[in-house]
Amino acid sequence: MSRQDPPHCAPLDAVQGVGPLARRLNQIHTRLWYERVHQDLTGPQFTVLALLDAHGDMDQGTLGALAHLDKSTAAPLLERLNRRGLVSITRDASDRRRKVVHITEEGRELIVRLAPAAVAVSEQILALFSTEEHDQLLDLLRRAVDWLN
Repeated sequence: MSRQDPPHCAPLDAVQGVGPLARRLNQIHTRLWYERVHQDLTGPQFTVLALLDAHGDMDQGTLGALAHLDKSTAAPLLERLNRRGLVSITRDASDRRRKVVHITEEGRELIVRLAPAAVAVSEQILALFSTEEHDQLLDLLRRAVDWLN
């Protein structure tokens, strides 16, 4: 029997697996983010701003890939950040088809101010675990995401 073909199981077994747990953990993270970090800046928006702060200007495709956003998600997300004055989007002078994204000073100030709260949300979720378990859990999650991606 292959790993993809599990033995016969009850439907209830399926709701106790990875998907439902990942969904519940995401709901908890989203609630804590809303309560402690920012009500008007999502985790993916924060990620985009942090990447621009760390790496500088980049084209929309590269930024979307680094932030693990598909095109249909990245474009509207960037447009919302642009409307709020947190990024600016320009056409690349050498290739007019490319859009280059730049973090504004307002965007940089916002994520610098919010970074400690964003870290605190992760720390709160992982507080139950020892340092070794914390590191192991993150390593296992990264391995699963990398392998399945």
